[in-house]
Amino acid sequence: MTLEYIYLHGFASSPKSAKAKDIGDRFAKIQTKLKIPDLNAGDFSHLTITRQLTQIAKEFPDTSVPVILIGSSLGGLTSAHLGQQYQQVQRLVLLAPAFGFLFHWLPRLGNEEVQRWQLEKYLMVYHYGEGRSLPLSYGFVTDATQYQEELLQRPIPTLILHGRKDEVIPIEASRDFARSRPWVELVELDSDHALGNVMEEIWQAIYLFCQLP
Repeated sequence: MTLEYIYLHGFASSPKSAKAKDIGDRFAKIQTKLKIPDLNAGDFSHLTITRQLTQIAKEFPDTSVPVILIGSSLGGLTSAHLGQQYQQVQRLVLLAPAFGFLFHWLPRLGNEEVQRWQLEKYLMVYHYGEGRSLPLSYGFVTDATQYQEELLQRPIPTLILHGRKDEVIPIEASRDFARSRPWVELVELDSDHALGNVMEEIWQAIYLFCQLP
């Protein structure tokens, strides 16, 4: 059966990230196509979750072809919402998914900084893919508030891989998500948000879960 595999990179990242390249190379070795779109879309400043959802939905093939999404961090959160919206999505692999993204990120910026962002409309954010700071519109925040985890109730086979030492999105976010959803399997890893030291374990888990050739 034909399947479409799509990888969604994280926030302020790119298709050239270490994880995207590692997983892309492993897919290539087993001669299986993995699409890795650039979610920055040439305009990181006006990034929103809605834009990511629209962009990836356009990548979906003919509706008879099942889609498997692999998403990292904010790409994981976006993948989960795509799975909710599109029956075509048959499986999800979420790597340190950014559940409660605003809840975890905004307090770290501090109230003053968030208020200034709202007032000035743009905040300089370090972009790992570009290796420099870029302005991000406050529209990102207003858009993100509508994407609540409580809405994610479609029983789609889901594998979450999350590091116990994650300093960006605490593992509790994934534990909470999995606890009330029996179709979700959570694998806890001895790693941080980047998951760089457990790529072999991640690949083995993806390989088995996705029943790759």
